[in-house]
Amino acid sequence: MTTAAAPVLDAVLPVLGSTGSGPDSLELLVSHQRGRRLLVLRALLDAVRTAPAGSLPEGTAERVLGDWRLLERAERADPAAARRVVHYPLTGAWAERSLRALTVAGQAPRAAEALPHLGALAASAAARAGLRFSADVPVRDGLLTLPTLGGYRLPAAGPPRKPGAAAPRMRVDGDGNRLWLRPEERTRHAVEVRRGTDGVWRSAAPGWRPIQALWPQEDRPDGHPVLIDDADPYRAEGRRANPYGLSAADRLADEDRARWRTAWREAQPWLRLGDGTRAREVAALLDCFVPLDGAASAQYSATLGDAFGALLSSTPMGGLKMAAALVHELQHTKLLALASVTALHTADDTARYWAPWRQDPRPFDGVFQGAYAHLALADFHLGVALAAADPAQRDAAWAAHCRCRLQVEAVLPQLLGSNRLTPQGRTLVNSMAAYHTRLGRHTPPEGHLARATAYVETARVIWRRKRV
Repeated sequence: MTTAAAPVLDAVLPVLGSTGSGPDSLELLVSHQRGRRLLVLRALLDAVRTAPAGSLPEGTAERVLGDWRLLERAERADPAAARRVVHYPLTGAWAERSLRALTVAGQAPRAAEALPHLGALAASAAARAGLRFSADVPVRDGLLTLPTLGGYRLPAAGPPRKPGAAAPRMRVDGDGNRLWLRPEERTRHAVEVRRGTDGVWRSAAPGWRPIQALWPQEDRPDGHPVLIDDADPYRAEGRRANPYGLSAADRLADEDRARWRTAWREAQPWLRLGDGTRAREVAALLDCFVPLDGAASAQYSATLGDAFGALLSSTPMGGLKMAAALVHELQHTKLLALASVTALHTADDTARYWAPWRQDPRPFDGVFQGAYAHLALADFHLGVALAAADPAQRDAAWAAHCRCRLQVEAVLPQLLGSNRLTPQGRTLVNSMAAYHTRLGRHTPPEGHLARATAYVETARVIWRRKRV
């Protein structure tokens, strides 16, 4: 934490502790993450330049530097367009993974495989900036990806690539609002891709898959779009499966895209409840969804640690569920970002604590994260309960509010009584406890608190029996 950030941090901690946010808190979190991204990219470039002779394939450093120069051209021509790619969440996942591989002994082959992706990033930034350029972009498993724009599936994937062999490349030429994708062996048969007035890049070629954008207001392509990214190779943070065992979707079906758009549109009024804080957080903190396969009967979501601004999610099951998932996951995003600004606790990763939302033991940080997210959910569902016109919807919201509120109440003593909190962490937890008390001033309809109490106590009994 910088000295200049300290006064701002002192002012925003109570606001963040109440699970809310304001312009100052969002600016602190976002600017810190963006500054960190630039530092990681610079460290990555320096690590390539200083890599021991022979650790990377011949010509790797020269190609990386060439891609970097194209990225700098895009930055000079249109800073906002270039930064849309540089600060894209999945760029962070790639950069963190590549830097780790370059700085860990024996991981140079993984770095050599990842580094060509910088060519794809540079080409995407140059395309967004409207430059005339040529770039060589890697093809992985028959798919060329241009981050934030889309991907192209080659008609036929050639023979399998040998372990350690360089990924094949495709030439990409750009000129204003058009791109030509040229497989090396078919330079005369280029695939043309055009940027539409809505910012989506489309092509008549059957192999092209544009990345879809969700806009804050339907039929108004302005403001900050949120992408549904089913193409980026780093969309699962280097893993094919997420914590729920579901794989990142390779390509969304048209009916699933329609369900995403409908749920997004229906979620907006719920996010704007109260003073609109949740909607502003979505606008400031969310850049893309990574869709998951499967889970037709349930909705799952998760936060990507190395990809600030990205959320994993199965296909939404309606606007209200999507809004609740956004509230839940963006609390994790905020707390993770805050923890990179200042240490909140000094506890280790030993899983020893009880949390009523999980059956397995949790580390201290997991309890902290879960309590913070569930406190925000208690607040959100209270807003829904007070605003919903439909009796069944209102009753379900009261039930969810009481359950989340009592779950937080059950773990707050573990947080408040901990000697592992830093002064900043103590301020945050005290603010959480005060806000939890304020939520308790709302009296739910009869029966809801009793059922929520039974739910939490049942979880506690199960936990104790498993520990015997």
